[in-house]
Order: sequence, then C-alpha cells, then structure tokens
Amino acid sequence: KNLTVPTWHPKKILLVDQAESPLYELDIEIKKRFPDVDIEPVLVNIRNLKRARKIFEMFDVDTVFHAAAYKHVPMMELNPAEAVLTNIRGTKNLADLSNEFNVGRFVMVSTDKAVNPTNVMGASKRAAEIYCQALDGTSKTRFVTTRFGNVLGSNGSVIPLFRRQIEQGGPLTVTHEEVTRYFMTIPEAAQLVLEAGAMGNGGEIYIFDMGKPVKIIDLARKMLRLHGLEPDKDIAIKITGLRPGEKLYEELLNTKENTVPTHNPQIMVAKVSEYAFEEVTLKIDGLINTVPSNDNMELVGKLKEMIPEYVSNNSEFESLDKKFS
Repeated sequence: KNLTVPTWHPKKILLVDQAESPLYELDIEIKKRFPDVDIEPVLVNIRNLKRARKIFEMFDVDTVFHAAAYKHVPMMELNPAEAVLTNIRGTKNLADLSNEFNVGRFVMVSTDKAVNPTNVMGASKRAAEIYCQALDGTSKTRFVTTRFGNVLGSNGSVIPLFRRQIEQGGPLTVTHEEVTRYFMTIPEAAQLVLEAGAMGNGGEIYIFDMGKPVKIIDLARKMLRLHGLEPDKDIAIKITGLRPGEKLYEELLNTKENTVPTHNPQIMVAKVSEYAFEEVTLKIDGLINTVPSNDNMELVGKLKEMIPEYVSNNSEFESLDKKFS
C-alpha cells in the first residue's frame, strides 16, 4: 500500500515463480492495481539452471529481488535435501547468472532464522547468505542481503492459521506458552527491502528493526477477542509443544555490538564473518553433490561443517552437534 509506481519507475517487472496458481493470481492483482506497468509472469523453477538462464538471455535484467525459498521450519527439518536444492542451489543458480549477465543488483531476502540457526531451514538460508556475500567480492554485481522476521499475513504466517482455526471453532494451536516472534506487515517489509537494496554498495547483510517481539499466545488471545470471543471460554488455546528445529526466541543481531547504523533508523548493517569465494564454492558444491545419497545425516553434517554456529534444537540432528563441538 505504501509502494507507488512513480516512486520506483519500473520499466518492466518480471514475476518469477514455480507455482502456477500464485503466479497467476499475483499477475492479475498487479496488472489491476498498476495497469500502466509492463508486467510479465515467468513460470520457472530456479533449481533448473538451464531454464533460469533463459530469463537472463531474453531480458536485460537490471535488478533481481530473490525471495524464492522453502521457509517452513518443521517441513525442512524432515526434508533437508529440498532445503539445499531450493534455498542453496536455487540461490546459487540465480546469483551465478546475475554475475554472468552483469546484473546491477541482486537483493536476497533472508530470515532472522539464519542467525545462530537451530534448524535446517535457517542454516540453508545462512549458507545462501554466505555464498552471495562471498560472490560479491569477485563480481561487478552488487549482492545485498536483507534479514528480518515474520511477515503478518504472508504464506505460512500464524495469522491465516489462527483465522482458519477460529472459523472451524478451534482450538487455536500454540507450540509453547513462551514462544515469541518478531512481526512486520507486508508493506513495511516490501518498502524496507527496496530501500536496503537501493542503498547497498555490495556485500552487506541488512537487519531490519522489527520492534518488540510478540508472544504467540498473546497474539492468539488478541485475535479471539477481535472476533468477539473469550479465550479458553468460547474457544480453547491448545499448547502442542515445540516442533522440530523450532526455538523459543528468534534473534535479529540488532544490538549495537553486532550492527552498524545507516541513515534509516529501521535498517542496520550486520557485522558477520566473511569467507573467501573459493572456499565457499567448494563447501556449497560439496553440499549439493551430497543430495543424491539421500543421507540426511551426512547432508546436515556438511551444513554444520560450513556453519559452526548451527546447533540443532528439538531435532534428530542434535546428535551431530557432539561430533562438531
């Protein structure tokens, strides 16, 4: 709602997705809201390098906003190969193509779950961050990463889940009484991604100020009251237990010790370890080449080798941490 065409003046927008129905719906929505903007939907799976290459061959791409990823923590804990293939190889494909075709900017949308990851999803996004940052040091393309928490109302968000549960008469499910998350609205997140992408000189990981964390159980109670219902009287709230890979509190690295301020008080630059491109490429290729073995322990073990701060929580992969500690 805060974004207007005159602000950004896009000559052409390519909507790239592998899911045909969401792509179709997004195409219709944007064309209706911005009829004067040239919009073209492109049905592509970014894991398919040859197919993704066609985009860059056909169009003179100036900026890539890379948000494609598997984001569901428990699902990726069960399917680590898919996290590697999409979140890591998919990112590598787009980053390599952006470098090859001299794209001006590549803006990667990451997650607060990449900070001291406790799950496969967060670790896979951290690996993708590391690759983009390392590639920036050897490329004319400016690679910038944005890292923030949950977006209210987005796919997989707790808000649509609570809404469905209320419609079905409950109960509302919360994994733990103390579990907290950072939240941001879709317009806020989109605006900050655009601004951080524009201000970056390359190699930065930008952290967004997500405000104060919110207890999920308080959010559940608030939603019930907004629907005129009394928590635990009209509809119950059920504690289900932490899911594999979940942690109680997300980290944003937004302390003065770990960040550098920018001109925008909502955007900070994270101080993170940097890696040599050759070293990172060897580790990423090793990860990807392990996928066909269908050995989740071996695959996650390689991920932990690459990211020493990745310590599993409530997961079968906790046994690997003794090996790497």
